[in-house]
Amino acid sequence: MSICSRFGLALSLGLAAAAHAAAPAPSACQAHSAITLTPVIELYTSEGCSSCPPADKWVSSLKAAAAQGRVVVEAFHVGYWDYIGWVDRFAQPSHTARQRELAVSNHLAGIYTPQVLRNGKDWRGYPAALGEAQAARASIEIRGQGPDAYEAIVMPTDTTMAWSAYWTVTEHDHYSRVKAGENSGEFLKHDFVVREYVAAGVRKGAARLSLRAIAADKDHPRQVNLVVFDVNDGRPLQALSVGC
Repeated sequence: MSICSRFGLALSLGLAAAAHAAAPAPSACQAHSAITLTPVIELYTSEGCSSCPPADKWVSSLKAAAAQGRVVVEAFHVGYWDYIGWVDRFAQPSHTARQRELAVSNHLAGIYTPQVLRNGKDWRGYPAALGEAQAARASIEIRGQGPDAYEAIVMPTDTTMAWSAYWTVTEHDHYSRVKAGENSGEFLKHDFVVREYVAAGVRKGAARLSLRAIAADKDHPRQVNLVVFDVNDGRPLQALSVGC
């Protein structure tokens, strides 16, 4: 075993031991990933896009699966259709930037809505089965550390791999009465709305990640999600949600 391999193994074991020794009393706000990869569904949508409501409705149908930990779902609202006449209040420039990065990795000529990606890959065949189970390439544990504070321990199976991650906070049960643009007069319902998106940088080996999230809104049930992915191809290594 090389020095690097021994160091990576020691770091992984050290983090695991430290987590065990310093772990707080059991909390309802904690989760541990499965041995199989949890699929990640990303929807890029806009309230100014007339073809988006059916995709939004389909995403909403995944609420039960997401609550059971069988899928991580994120609806990223984008603002590049705002010029048509209706400003999407959930859109953020960082959402469009992420969509553009994914377009490059998918060798797409441009970006569009509604766009669905499954595990980082453009997926024009939805709605369909989420795909066959495959082995996860990392494990994740998330624990709540107090109001709106979270910590995760990430342990990739390959300690030499460069990986990155991002957090999202998603909320359900948002409604909009659209008064202009392509969807003028429509009453839209949104679930899995990304209200916060935080990139976590590039790392190798095991690591701890933390998030100070936006304040919880009692009117909009939320999930805090962590997606860990291979920096070389954008494919998730594992993903995990906590609903607290």
